[in-house]
Amino acid sequence: MQRRDFLALTGLTVGGLMVPSYFGKAIAAEQLQSTLDIAFKKRLADAALAAAKQAGASYCDVRIGRYLRQFVITREDKVQNVVNTESTGAGIRVIANGAWGFAATNTLTAEGVAAAARQAAAIATANSKTQTAPVQLAKAPGFGEVSWKTPIRKNAMEVPIKEKVDLLLGVNAAAINAGADFVNSMMFVVNEQKYFASTDGSYIDQDVHRIWVPMTVTAIDKASGKFRTRDGLSSPVGMGYEYLDGDASQKYTTPNGVINYGLSYDMKEDAIASAKQARAKLTAPSVKPGKYDLVLDPSHTWLTIHENVGHPLELDRVLGYEANYAGTSFATLDKRKEAFQYGSGLVNLFADKVQTGSLGAVGYDDEGVKTKRWDLVKEGKLVDYQTIRDQAHILGKDESDGCCYADSWSSVQFQRMANVSLAPGKTKLSVADMIKDVENGIYIIGDGSFSIDQQRYNAQFGGQLFYEIKNGKITQQLEDVAYQIRTPEFWNACTAICDESDYRLGGSFFDGKGQPGQVSAVSHGSSTARFNGMNVINTARSLG
Repeated sequence: MQRRDFLALTGLTVGGLMVPSYFGKAIAAEQLQSTLDIAFKKRLADAALAAAKQAGASYCDVRIGRYLRQFVITREDKVQNVVNTESTGAGIRVIANGAWGFAATNTLTAEGVAAAARQAAAIATANSKTQTAPVQLAKAPGFGEVSWKTPIRKNAMEVPIKEKVDLLLGVNAAAINAGADFVNSMMFVVNEQKYFASTDGSYIDQDVHRIWVPMTVTAIDKASGKFRTRDGLSSPVGMGYEYLDGDASQKYTTPNGVINYGLSYDMKEDAIASAKQARAKLTAPSVKPGKYDLVLDPSHTWLTIHENVGHPLELDRVLGYEANYAGTSFATLDKRKEAFQYGSGLVNLFADKVQTGSLGAVGYDDEGVKTKRWDLVKEGKLVDYQTIRDQAHILGKDESDGCCYADSWSSVQFQRMANVSLAPGKTKLSVADMIKDVENGIYIIGDGSFSIDQQRYNAQFGGQLFYEIKNGKITQQLEDVAYQIRTPEFWNACTAICDESDYRLGGSFFDGKGQPGQVSAVSHGSSTARFNGMNVINTARSLG
């Protein structure tokens, strides 16, 4: 689990095990299986749309959301917490006098949502007095009454808590029996029931499901007090409880026997491997700094893609709208005009809101735009950004890319990162064959700590497992590895990408952005890729 993810969940495990307000109110587990009647939601939406138009709005959209979450948190043979939360209400966004206005309410009556719509229109009117140019909203067709649902086989909300607890405690026991001294395992289940209506004529009902099962295993050398950890190699996914069925066809075994996973996860198997690999870290030699060719597993590369492709190609960052939260972007508009060489000719990076199993997969975004896949970097050249309805005209586009999102009914929707991924290589290539040509390299599996500058240009990335490659063979496990990069140099150093048979997703439940801050869930896919001549540093700390 990334540090930022841990911090987002700190309130679940300290301070008397309080529930952070972001997650909503605590409810009984049985309530996680209920829904709001769709006819009821349509009546509320129509009341808000009518009130907004009567108040002078030229455009209005209404989002009625019911956000359900369950957290099961364990350590060794103890259950630390089980929390079920619900947050339900309506958010109304309008354009009046050419300006945006937004208001939200948890009073789900016709008069309650109508009052919020009138408030949104009043806010828009007030905003228009200082706005220098009217909002230009790209067209979006009215879809009428449509629906979309994450294609799950088993709703995780319907699985008894006891079954989830038994799974996690069994995972912990397996890790301890395999040599771990400590182990934390968790299960996070999300169901977003989202209803969208607009004056464009859309009434869109969506049922979105996600699941994540992170764990951290720790091994201690009791003689020295030295310890090492290994996080699980699972990915958060847009799936149901079937993700935990351990389907063998979804396993990916590295040339040196490390197992990681695609759209199915054997958590107990990974816990046992984590314990053994964490203990092996205790005696692994520290890396010698220098230039290495890096072979990066998809369980690692997703985070690099997230930070130095996904974020810098968000158009609002490019335009400077996000300067106060994690910076802007080096990939300015002039670079698109000049077909900037973002990477080598092998590098094809794309944005995607439809990929099955991904965290960001939905049928329609939060302003009623049908989702799609589109190119960002094609054969190494920068060709596009991620854009929503009121930004599309800046790039000369007629339509939004469909990547608008709000993390709650009470939050205004805005431009968020789509699933951004590295396309697999077009030529058949296995990991073993890729490694055969590496004379002096390091094979990195799993994501670790990272840092990146405000323009997403200079960065440093760690990982979970590191293996030396000498003369085409994996030799020994290493420790204390991190590599330093400049984004364009890194992607231009890409010399090989494995084919689609190696393609896998990674991702984050807690991608932060905005003021006030919001989080979104997003996936990033890739096959194993090679990057030549990267600068590797030693991260070991001296106790002297």
